[in-house]
Amino acid sequence: MTIDVLIVDDDELIRVGLRAIVDAQPDLRVVGEAADGAQVPPLVAKLRPRVVLMDVRMPAIDGIQATRRLLAASADPPRVLVVTTFANDEYVYEALRAGASGFLLKRARPAEVVQAIRVVAAGESLLFPAAIRQLVDTYGRRGGDRLRAARLTEREAEVLRLMAAGLSNPEIAARLVVGVETVKTHVGNVLAKLGVRDRTQAVVAAYESGFVVPAG
Repeated sequence: MTIDVLIVDDDELIRVGLRAIVDAQPDLRVVGEAADGAQVPPLVAKLRPRVVLMDVRMPAIDGIQATRRLLAASADPPRVLVVTTFANDEYVYEALRAGASGFLLKRARPAEVVQAIRVVAAGESLLFPAAIRQLVDTYGRRGGDRLRAARLTEREAEVLRLMAAGLSNPEIAARLVVGVETVKTHVGNVLAKLGVRDRTQAVVAAYESGFVVPAG
C-alpha cells in the first residue's frame, strides 16, 4: 500500500529535497505541499495523506498550532512527523504533546527520512525513544494522577513500560511470550484509557506522570 505524504515547510528548498527523497521510494508518494500551517487542515481534508511532514517553526502558524488544528478538524487525522533543526527543542516537545507521532531532523539522511515515515505510518513502534526520553526529562511537566485515573491492568502497565523502552509490537510479544494480536489489544486498551491517539502520546503521558522515569 502506498503511503501518501503531505510536506509542510516555509522553506521551498527543504520541500524540494523532501519531495525528491519521498518520491524516489516505490511505496511513498507526495500528494501535496504547503508553506504554512494554516493550509494544513484544508489540504488534509482534500488530499487525505497518511503522513504529514510538518516543519515545527513557521512564521505564521507553526507546527505546534497546525498539529492541534489538524487533530481538532479531522476525525481520522494523519500521522504528524515534525521536521526540525534541533532535536532537544521545546518546540519539538510541545509538538509531541499536541499530537505529533515523532520528529525528524532536517539533516537526516534520506534513508532515515524514509524509515521515519514508514515507522509513524505503521504506528506500531516509537520513533527515537531515547530522544523522546531526553525531551521529557528536559521540558516535561508532571501530569499528576493521569496514569492512576486510567486504571491500567498489570499487563497493560507492563506493555506501556515496554512501549516507553521503544519496543515494537512483535518485540513486546516476544518479551511477554504472547501473540502479536494480544499485544495490539493491550496497546489499544492503553491508548483508549489514556485518551491518546498513538503510542508516542501514551509514552509522553507515562513520563510526565512519573510512571516511567525519563532518565532511567
